[in-house]
Amino acid sequence: MKAAERTSSFLPVLSILFLALIAAAGCSQPKTVVVEPVQIDDVLVNPGMGFTTFYSFNGDEINAGHPKCSIAYYRWYWDVMEPEEGRVNFAMIDSILGLCRERGQKLAFRVMSQNGHEVADKTVDDRMEVPRWYKDSGAPGFYYPDGKRWMPDYDSEEFFEKHGRLIRALGERYDGHPDIDHVDLGSVGHWGEWHTEGMNYKHMPTLENQFRVVDLYLESFKQTPLIMQVDAHEALKYAISKGAGVRADCVGDMTENRFFEKDGSPTNHMLIRYPRAFGLEGMSEVWKTAPIVFETCGNFQWWYDEGWDLDFIFDKILEWHMSVLNNKSFPIPPEWWPQVEELQKKMGYRLVLKKIEHKDRAKAGKTLALEMLWENKGVAPCYLKHPVAFQLRDTGSGAVETLETDIDITGWLPGEHRVSAQLGLPAGMGAGNYDIYVAFLDPHSLKPRIKLAVEGQGPDGWYRLSRVEIK
Repeated sequence: MKAAERTSSFLPVLSILFLALIAAAGCSQPKTVVVEPVQIDDVLVNPGMGFTTFYSFNGDEINAGHPKCSIAYYRWYWDVMEPEEGRVNFAMIDSILGLCRERGQKLAFRVMSQNGHEVADKTVDDRMEVPRWYKDSGAPGFYYPDGKRWMPDYDSEEFFEKHGRLIRALGERYDGHPDIDHVDLGSVGHWGEWHTEGMNYKHMPTLENQFRVVDLYLESFKQTPLIMQVDAHEALKYAISKGAGVRADCVGDMTENRFFEKDGSPTNHMLIRYPRAFGLEGMSEVWKTAPIVFETCGNFQWWYDEGWDLDFIFDKILEWHMSVLNNKSFPIPPEWWPQVEELQKKMGYRLVLKKIEHKDRAKAGKTLALEMLWENKGVAPCYLKHPVAFQLRDTGSGAVETLETDIDITGWLPGEHRVSAQLGLPAGMGAGNYDIYVAFLDPHSLKPRIKLAVEGQGPDGWYRLSRVEIK
C-alpha cells in the first residue's frame, strides 16, 4: 500500500485505506505502509550553513536586500577584547550572544592582533589594534612603514603569555557554548588572516610558533569548531590534521594586478591562490568532517560592477564544498537573486526524506521498525549532531509519545542514505491510531531545529509523516 502523492493531504486517504484493510483482513498479518513525502524547493535557513550577517543581525536595516542568516559574524581586535590587562570584555560578547538568541542566529567570531592598512592621515597619532597596555609594557613589536600602526612580535614569549591568556580565557568561558557556531583560528597577521602581505610578508612567526598558535586554539576550544585561514599553508595543513575547518576571505576575486605573489608576479584568488590551497595535502577530505567557510572579496555588488562570471565563481565554491558565506551584509544585486537562491539550496546540507516504510500496526511494549531513504542534496554534511526524534500522537486522545533514536546525521555526505530506526513503544500506550512525526532537534534545547526540504512541517516544527495503529 502506498500513501498519496502529497504528504500534506495523504492522511485522510490513508485512514480510509487503513480502515478498509482492517475490516477486510481481520487478524491478518500487518501490511507495509510506504510514504513518499513531497519535496519543496524553498530556500532553507538552517544552523551551521548559509550566509552570515556581518556586525549585525537578521532584521537590522543594514541587511535589507540580504539573505536571512543562521549565523552572525563578528571580528574584534585585541584592544577591544582586552582593553585592560587581564580584563576580558566578556560583557560585550555576552550582549552579542543575547542578540543572537533573539534573532534566531548563532555567533561566529575572530580575534585580530593587527590591521591591514596604514594610517592615511599622517597627522593622526599612532593607531593601534593591539592594547596600549601591551605595547607600553615594553613587549617587542614592529611599526608599519607609516610609523603609526604597530604590530606585535608573534615570535616573542610576551605574545604567547599575554595573548595566550586571552585565548585561554575565551575558551574557558565559551567553548561548547550553545549560541556559538564556530571560532576562527585567528590572532596572526593582517585582520587575523595569517599573512602580512602589505608589508612584503615581513614579521610572520616562525613555523614552530605558527604551530604553537594553532595549538593554543586547539587546547582552548575542544568542543566549538575551529576554522583556519588558507594563507599560511604549513600551519593550515597542521590545523586541518587536528580537525579544524577552512576559511578563505577573498573568494570571488578575479582581478588583475591587484594582488601579487612574493616574487612580485600578479595573482588572483579564484584562478591561482585558492586552487593551489585546495590542492594541498589533506584538503580534499577536510570538508567531510569540518566546515568550509568563505568571505567575499569586496561584495556581490562589486563583482557585478566588475562583470565577473558569477556562475564560474559559484560553481567553484560549491566544488570546494562551501557551507558558510559572508557577503558582509551587502545587498544582493537584484539581477542576481535567482542565482543566489539556487546557491543557497546547494551550499551546506539540504536534507530530504524520500521514503519511509513501516508496518501498519504494532503492539504497545514492542518495537515499531522504520526504514527510511534520506538524501542530502547539499554539498556538505551537517557537522553538529542533532538528535533525530519521532513522536507518535494519538489521533483520538491527543496523547504524545516522544521517542529518541541514535541516528547520527553528521555522516550524511551528499547523496542518498538508507537509515533504520527501531522505536521502542511504551507498554502503557493506549490502543488507537497514531500519527508519526519526525524532527531534528537542537542538541541543547531539544526543540525542532533543522528544516527539511519536504512538506508537512507543523507550527511546532515537527513533520507529520504517516500513521500507525497501536494495539
